[in-house]
Amino acid sequence: MSLDKILAISGKPGLYELKTQTRSGFLAESLLDGKRLSVSIRHNVSVLSEIAIYTFTEEVPLREIFKKIHEKENGEQAISHKESKNKLETYFSEVLPDYDEDRVYASDMKKVIQWYNILQAKGMTDFSEPEENNNSEEEE
Repeated sequence: MSLDKILAISGKPGLYELKTQTRSGFLAESLLDGKRLSVSIRHNVSVLSEIAIYTFTEEVPLREIFKKIHEKENGEQAISHKESKNKLETYFSEVLPDYDEDRVYASDMKKVIQWYNILQAKGMTDFSEPEENNNSEEEE
């Protein structure tokens, strides 16, 4: 499953999978407990595929960060998001050495690590770029 269907909803713990659209928003299912939730368009919702982390040179997509954590941990769980600020910063600098310390906060690091652990526990570890349907090669 791609990160295009995984959501973070402000004020709600964990991650959600987009199930279907409704007239007033959409229906999402929690990856933590499987409960379904009706989300209105007034909620602040972030799609994981649209999130990036600041570095000194560019913004790195969240999927790239997840790939690096996955490689570092050999596909296993990362450290707990409840570790101390210093441990989180040390861990994050191992994963993304040039992250911008002025714009990436400990709370951001906690979210990224927590989200990775949720996805890893659900077996959603394919963080590759979604393939676009490109028919031009097939036509030649």
